[in-house]
Parts: sequence; structure tokens; C-alpha cells
Amino acid sequence: MLEELISKYGQLGIFIGSAVEGETAAFLGGVAAHRQIISFPAASFAASFGSFLADEALFFAGRHASRLSLIERLAKSHMAQRVTKLLEAHPIGFIFCARFLYGMRTVSPVIIGMSSIPTLQFVLLNIVSAAFWGAVMTGMGYWFGNLVETFLGRPALHVHFALGLAVVLVAAAVLAFTFRRVPSWLGGPP
Repeated sequence: MLEELISKYGQLGIFIGSAVEGETAAFLGGVAAHRQIISFPAASFAASFGSFLADEALFFAGRHASRLSLIERLAKSHMAQRVTKLLEAHPIGFIFCARFLYGMRTVSPVIIGMSSIPTLQFVLLNIVSAAFWGAVMTGMGYWFGNLVETFLGRPALHVHFALGLAVVLVAAAVLAFTFRRVPSWLGGPP
């Protein structure tokens, strides 16, 4: 039953999940690809496209709707100051890497949209970055699926997803604790 739902709607779920949440959806898409419920290229594409569209929407919100209260709050946040510093110091590298930086994923495209970065430059870098991100995150889920089967055999699908979700949550908690301040090599205080 669960496998049928995932094979029928999995690509849509990965697309929406990657646009709204991000890593967890892409990672679990990789687990589903490992289980051969959905193809790896389909899972990777869905994750990449969802992430790309979400960042495009946030970029254009920053560029054209900066007076909305939500956009104003994002622009005045403490994280926005960090994003601005990094963007000014390393514009191309930051645009490419922003979706990989914990805690900066939502605010980054808004701040980039409010900057003087040309739209076409952002769109092209966003395409490349989203494609790379989708392949990496989905690939990590696929690799995790191999690891689970190596050590635990082939658990039921819901157990496999629960283990994957637990790994993502623990990794997010570790990253949140480790990077509660932006390290100096990312433009934070020395």
C-alpha cells in the first residue's frame, strides 16, 4: 500500500517537500530510489526542481515584494545580516552554496533578491546549485538505503523511512548545535 502510493505520487511528494522543507524530502526520495519504488533520476530531478522553484519564488519576493511584512521581517532578521555579509564577500560562491548552509536557506534568496545581483545571474547559478543539491541529497538517501540493508537486511519500508528521518533529524540537531554561530570561515566573528 505505502509502496503503491510512493510509486504513484512519490515524485510529486519529493517536489513539494523539497520546495517547502528541503533536505528531508530529498533524502527520503533517495531512500525510495534505493528501494526501487521511484527511479533515482526522477527523485533527484523532483528534489532539484522543487528547490529551484522555491528559491526563485523567494528571490522574486525579495526583488519585487520587499514591502510585504514577511519579507521585511526576514530582511531585518539577525540571519539576514550574516547572509548580506557573505553575499557581499563572495557573491557567486554564496549563491551557489546558500542552500547547503544550515539556517540560511529561506532568508538567502530573499536577501539576494533585494541585492544588486542581476536576475539572470541568480537564475543560472540557482539552476546549477539546485541540480547539484538535488543529486547530493538524493544520493545521500540512496547511500543510506544501502547502508541500512548492509547492516539490518531489508526492513519494512516504513521502518526504513523512520530510520532515514531519524538520521536527518539527528544531523540537523548536530548542525544546529555546532553552527549556532556562523564560523569565521563563513564570515562570522573570528
